[in-house]
Amino acid sequence: MKVAELLIKCLEHEGVEYMFGVPGEENIDIMDALLDSSIEFIVTRHETGAAFMAGTYGRLTGKPAACLATLGPGATNLLTGVANSNMDLNPLIAITGQAGVYRQHKVSHQHYDLVSMYKPVTKWNAQVKTADIVPEIVRKAVQVAVQDKPGATHIDLPEDIAGMEVESTPLDIAPPSLSSASDTIVQSAVNRIKAAKHPLILAGNGISRGRASESLRTFVDKTSIPVVHSFMGKGALSWKHDLSLLTAGLSGSDYITCGFEQADLIVAIGFDMAEYPPENWNPQGETAVLHIDTKEAETDAHYPAALQIVGNINENLKKLTESLSSLERNNEWVMDVRKQAVDELESFETDDGFPVKPQRIISDLRSVLKEDDIVISDVGAHKMWMARMYHTYEPNTCLISNGLASMGIAVPGAIGAKMVHPERTIVAVCGDGSFLMTGAELETAKRLNLPIIILLWRDEGYGLIEWHQRRHFNRTSYISFGNPDFSQMAKSYGFEAIEIEAADDVKPSLEKAIAMKKPVLIDCPVDYGENMKLTEKLGDILC
Repeated sequence: MKVAELLIKCLEHEGVEYMFGVPGEENIDIMDALLDSSIEFIVTRHETGAAFMAGTYGRLTGKPAACLATLGPGATNLLTGVANSNMDLNPLIAITGQAGVYRQHKVSHQHYDLVSMYKPVTKWNAQVKTADIVPEIVRKAVQVAVQDKPGATHIDLPEDIAGMEVESTPLDIAPPSLSSASDTIVQSAVNRIKAAKHPLILAGNGISRGRASESLRTFVDKTSIPVVHSFMGKGALSWKHDLSLLTAGLSGSDYITCGFEQADLIVAIGFDMAEYPPENWNPQGETAVLHIDTKEAETDAHYPAALQIVGNINENLKKLTESLSSLERNNEWVMDVRKQAVDELESFETDDGFPVKPQRIISDLRSVLKEDDIVISDVGAHKMWMARMYHTYEPNTCLISNGLASMGIAVPGAIGAKMVHPERTIVAVCGDGSFLMTGAELETAKRLNLPIIILLWRDEGYGLIEWHQRRHFNRTSYISFGNPDFSQMAKSYGFEAIEIEAADDVKPSLEKAIAMKKPVLIDCPVDYGENMKLTEKLGDILC
């Protein structure tokens, strides 16, 4: 067989189900091999979208999908999506076509050193330089991608190597495993938890990656410790639970600031530091941290890990819970945090302002979706509102990219999510700035007959940057733009289109879109005047 055929057979053997990408001259051997493969190839309209789809698949399944690009501009387009998955800790295998080895030593058409280019944004990468190393490279690429903490790996395949004949077979798979903490470490953690007067749990994305949500909930019920979630940790504890303090992550003050200020122990579980810098919630570095994760803590002056429980989060939480007796705590010191956050959302349930206020849009969106339906937020001002106020029951039901946090992720991400969960309603929440960065993937969704819903927040500008400019300078610079007729654009792609003309239109429009079971775009003007009102409100918080 050809090297390209062996590469595909090795990926099949590893359980890869999907490959997303754009065909090119230097990857035609791979494209041909896919015709006889169980791997389903999804043609996308841009390489970045391909990586976003693969990354979302990886986040929801824990298994890597592959994404493919040709050399040169195809590979550089793919790079952003690969970097996004790597920093969001989603397993992914990136494959790039490459110029033949015979011309890599000199300046050559579309040739760049992709191994060097991809090295900073992947966990591991390599070029296939000889035919017989393909099984080793694929095995290592998958193994490294899924090992905690997961991320992206990259395989670079020169066109002349891809067409060579080879005789080989895939390597056996060795499932990854994580250790369990020693009894001594667990007992030390028990002692710290018992001694703390005001402990606070910071729940991160590692809980959902480790399928440890149920273990967390048992631990919380036994210890009576309140829980605050990172953006990507949302849903680890249901927002309906009395000890859920909802979400933290704004760079400035928020209700939860008071909780962090009064805490004497932060129990950080599955917390990824790239999401929410510790200097934002432990500015003096004086509050001790109990670190529970798959990896040892990053060195940070504001993250004093007094004790570390490293290994399988799910098993270690169970072990810790079993070692504790039930604890009764007076949590009045922090319960006002929850009340203020819940009251804030409820106060906008009937707000009839137009353009529609972010709080009203979120209130209506939450009211029409089931507990396990999935919302994917793009990056922009709407992301901050969704993170704060879209409350979740289960993990991975509000997907927010908060590592690299690249604009344009929501539409491709919704496609990936719908392929994993066709039975659920999938809503992509986009700003008009982020939507047009990957809006061509509407064609991909329509071609695949995926009934995703696009909820477009339209403000004719880069709302999040305007928010920052007004906070820092009290004026704006170069953030406004024009827009197409989004309804006509959506219809041209085969989507149904709904235009919001009053605040009371939002909820029935969402209900109508869900009932259609077709691809739908909802164009909703948004009032981002609420941004600065929120800044002023949070600036007045006194703990």
